[in-house]
Amino acid sequence: MAKSLNEMTDEERWQLFPIILCEHKAIWKKRYIKEEALIRESIGSHNIKRISHIGSTAVPGLLSKPTIDILVEINRQTNTAELIYNMERQGYIYLEQPDNPPPHTIFLKGYTEQGFRGQAFHVHIRYSGDWDELYFRDYLLAHPETSAEYGKLKLELQKKYKHNRDAYTNAKTDFIKQVCKLARAEVKNSELSLKEE
Repeated sequence: MAKSLNEMTDEERWQLFPIILCEHKAIWKKRYIKEEALIRESIGSHNIKRISHIGSTAVPGLLSKPTIDILVEINRQTNTAELIYNMERQGYIYLEQPDNPPPHTIFLKGYTEQGFRGQAFHVHIRYSGDWDELYFRDYLLAHPETSAEYGKLKLELQKKYKHNRDAYTNAKTDFIKQVCKLARAEVKNSELSLKEE
């Protein structure tokens, strides 16, 4: 009998789900909008402060893993056990993270014991906050040269770490932190400019 995804080691999952990069696809925005509606229906709009399309699929022209990342910021009174149950009913796999207990959780869709099936989604659930992912996305949207640089970095790392998702992610960290720092400084400077006017 084949192992379930939860029974597999990281190394087994990395072989089954290698790092794949592709050109940006316009369909990702439509798929995000459809999935956002499903999430709102599943966990209730009254529990949600904001939903955002994040990650590389949210940046036109950027080389991307074909996985749509969604950040769902919830209200503090949201029942997380009920949220987990409702997301699983919609076909999402709850990825437990002992270092980040609920509500800081991740749900996956499009992953099976046979490999990818259909559109892959990562849904990140958190309380409402000032999240780097939003700064990073917005900076890449406003700075195509930085977006292109990020695409080149991802391609280099994909060749090196095709079957090691943790190493691939960790190797991007310094670049992402630097861009987030620039993005926050840019937002702060624009806010100061508005105050001076």
